[in-house]
Formats: sequence, C-alpha cells, structure tokens
Amino acid sequence: MDVMPLLLLVAGSAAVAGLARRTPVPAPLLLVAAGLGAGYLPGVPDYPLDPHIVLPLLLPPLLHTAALDSSYLDLRANLRPVALLSVGYVLFATVAVGYTAYLVIPDLPLTAALVLGAVIAPPDAVAATAIARRLRLPGRITTILQGESLVNDATAITAYKVALAAAVGEGATWAGGLKEFGIAAVGGIGIGLVLMGPLHWLRCKLRDSAVLENTLSLLIPFLAYSVAEQVGASGVLAVVVVALYLGHRSWQVGFETRLQEAAVWTMVSFLLESAVFALIGLQLPVVVRGLGEFSTVQAVTYALVVFAVVVLARFVWVFPATYLPRWLSARIRERESDTTWTAPVIVGWAGMRGVVSLAIASSIPLTIHGHAPFPARNLVLFLTFSTVIGTLVVQGLTLPPLIRLLKLPRPDPQAETLAEAQAQNDASDAAERRLQELLADSRNALPGPLEDRLRTVLERRRNAVWERLGPPNAETGESVEATYLRLAREMIGAERAVFVELRDARRIDDEMLRTLLRRLDLEEAAAYRETVSPE
Repeated sequence: MDVMPLLLLVAGSAAVAGLARRTPVPAPLLLVAAGLGAGYLPGVPDYPLDPHIVLPLLLPPLLHTAALDSSYLDLRANLRPVALLSVGYVLFATVAVGYTAYLVIPDLPLTAALVLGAVIAPPDAVAATAIARRLRLPGRITTILQGESLVNDATAITAYKVALAAAVGEGATWAGGLKEFGIAAVGGIGIGLVLMGPLHWLRCKLRDSAVLENTLSLLIPFLAYSVAEQVGASGVLAVVVVALYLGHRSWQVGFETRLQEAAVWTMVSFLLESAVFALIGLQLPVVVRGLGEFSTVQAVTYALVVFAVVVLARFVWVFPATYLPRWLSARIRERESDTTWTAPVIVGWAGMRGVVSLAIASSIPLTIHGHAPFPARNLVLFLTFSTVIGTLVVQGLTLPPLIRLLKLPRPDPQAETLAEAQAQNDASDAAERRLQELLADSRNALPGPLEDRLRTVLERRRNAVWERLGPPNAETGESVEATYLRLAREMIGAERAVFVELRDARRIDDEMLRTLLRRLDLEEAAAYRETVSPE
C-alpha cells in the first residue's frame, strides 16, 4: 500500500490551511481552489472518494468534534428552527431539486432525480460556522447553523436510501420510506442515549490516566457510529447524542484530560477539515472524465439550473419556517420577539454543500435490477460536484460581505466581559467560603505563607477579568491585559532560559528539565487564559 499520496494530501492541505490564516479568504475556499488547481498538475494522483471510507471514517470524528463544541442548552432552546432546517428543509430540498431535474433532464427517471435531490440536499455548515465565528455573528444564528449541520446528514442519508431503493427497482413506498426514516431516527437517538451514560462513567473511572481517557475519546465517535449502523439506525444521530452529552458533562473529568482533549480534537478537526475541502477540489478531473454521453454545454446548463434551484429552495423554505410559527403562536412571538429579516437572509445564504454530498453520490451503484446502468449516474456525480463547488465559491465568498452589509448586531465585548467577571466573582466568593471552612479544621493546617498563597491565587482569578476593563497604557496604547501577558511571558521566558542553561551545564538532567518546563507551560497557559477574551 502506497501511503505517499495520503501523506501528500494531509501535508499539502495543512499547509494551504495555514496559509489561509494569513489571508482574508476563508480556509475552506482556499483549500477547494488549491484542490481544483492541483487536480490538473502532472504527477498528482487521483483521489477518488470512497464512501466506505469517507462516511464511517471521516464523518464520525467531524460530527463528534462539532458536537463537543456545541451547547446542548442552546440547541435545546433552538430545537424548533434546527429541526425545521435539518429535517424539514432537507426533505423539501430533496423533492424540489429532484422534481426540477426530472423536468429539465430528458429521459431521467423521477426516482433517479430524487436520488440526486437527496444527495445534494444537506448543507455542510463547517464553512458557514467558521465564517460566523470569524465575524462574530449573533450566537443564535451560529447555534442554528451548527445544529442543522449536526443532524441534516442523517435525514439526507435516509432519504437517499429510500430514493435509491426505488431507483434500482426494490419497490420502495412512501410508507416504507417513513418507516425507515423513523427507525433510523429513533434508533440512532436511542443508541446514543444507551451509550452516553456508560461511556461517560468509564471516562470518569479512568480519571488517573488522561492518556487513556483521551484514547477512549478518540474511539467514541467510531464506536457510536458503527454500533448504530450495525442495527440499521442512524450512526450520525448516535454520534451527535453521545458527543453532546459528553461535552455537557466535560466538567466532571480531570483538568488534564480536558486540556489534552481540547488540543487533540483541535488538531484532528483541523487536519480532517483541511483534507476534506482539498479532496472536494481534487474531484474535478475524476468527475469530468465520467461525463460520457453528455456534452459540456448540456452538463453546464443542467448544473446552473440545479444550483439556482438549490439556492432558491433554501430561501423558499427558510422565510416561511421563520415567520409562520410566529404568526401562529403568541408564545413563540413573545420568546423570539427580536428576530429581524436579516437573520433568515444569512441562514438562507449559508447553505453551502460539502464532502458528505460527494461521498453519498459516489456510493450510487453502477447498475440497477436487470444489470442495466444506473440512469445518468455520471451526470448525477457531475451535478453534485458542481453544486458543492458553486455553493462553496459563490456563497462562501459573498457571505462575509453580506454579513457586513446587513450590519447584524454583534455580541457586545464589554457586556460579555462584565458577565464573565460577575460569574468569576460569584465563584471566587464560594471558593473563599470553602477555604475558610477547610482551614477551620485542624487537620488542614498549613503554614502561613501557603495559606496566603491560596488566597493570592484566588484573588488573582477574581480580579483578572475586571482588570481587562481597565484603560489602555497612555504611553504605548497597549491594553492592561496585553501588558500583563507580555510581562508574564518575559518572566517565564527568563526562567525557561535558565533551566535550559542548567541542563546544558549538566546540573540537571533532561527529565527534570521537562518537568520544570511543563510547570512553566501551565503557568503561561494560565496567564494567557486570564487575559484573553473568548472569541
């Protein structure tokens, strides 16, 4: 097995993603463009999307890390709009795109057209949420986009299975489709509910070993996905349910586990997302070669029609789904009175497609019953590819200026800092009372300097957030937090240099050096966390 193409893909996509951080272009778009260009370079191998690899190996970790970063409470508070998008919109888009393709493309059976509709129905909100966070969109819009992307793949995969069964002649019916959808949804959620408790219990039992806990963390999404798929349930929903629960309960595991887990999943998601978007671009030569009997003009014409329907159908769904519930329910109007027309515009325009659509399309069989070729299979692949690229490029490039043009209200940094400071103050008060209780017990007696150190650390945490509100330095214009962080790093850097000199002089060994450097690293991380506001 030649691993060099895989290494080149990972290394190249990571390099492009790193370069994107120095440009105003969002990383997913630059990666897709790089993949499109690299696909025609001499010597670059083909990277066909194998659905048996993409779906079970790439989808679970991407869903897991997205769900870990999501808020269970926020998703529960926005369950209605998330469900309307992740279930209702996906089914609506399947029918809208499928029926349009049936009308426009000669000799394309309706069942095969619905397969196309199901394939390109689910938006991949990775790029959209990345842009939303970068531009600090209102939290509710970001939550809705995240929630949609966590669940809509399950709806699309189920709709695809039903449409495919009808297309290949297995006699699928509406009743059978609804039954399969119900089994997949209820089964996936049920598997997740069954697994989440024992998996969390096991993590807590492994508390003495952060390495073991994070090894388990890496295995959990694959375990949840495979167990659910084995019984015919939705692996996507099982992964999401387990990850939301583990993220909600993450405070119950050890601090070292949380630090390692954040670093591990940040790296995993960075590498996978980078490789995935590069793979999308690299599919162009493979897809174009397979067009066969369709001319370039025909293929491009059909692609433009499908792209237009995909974009239009999202707005046709989003606006009624936003306002009809408010018109019908006074309770919803009271709870969501601040919604303006700009929010559905952003949600409607953030319907970019991704690698899941390409992976599902690649799993379409070559033949149907009777060994006849699957109708227009190569054209379906091309239309899927062109829709993915079109939405990523057109909507991805225009979403940031659209957000700026609409001037959506951004989170108030001052209000966020005040809320954080108040929360820290309440927690510090509780910690101070607990410390007094403990020190009143003679079994907890400490020397005076150590008691003072506990109180000093507590006071530092209490004051750290309030100090961020201080005025900037009159001479340098530097903020209080920036000055504090710079001085802390200078002091830690001086200590670090001494430790290295002592190691080089053989006064301490390398093992002791690593211990001392880790202590300084934790101090520097603590200083950074005290001064930097969350994005």
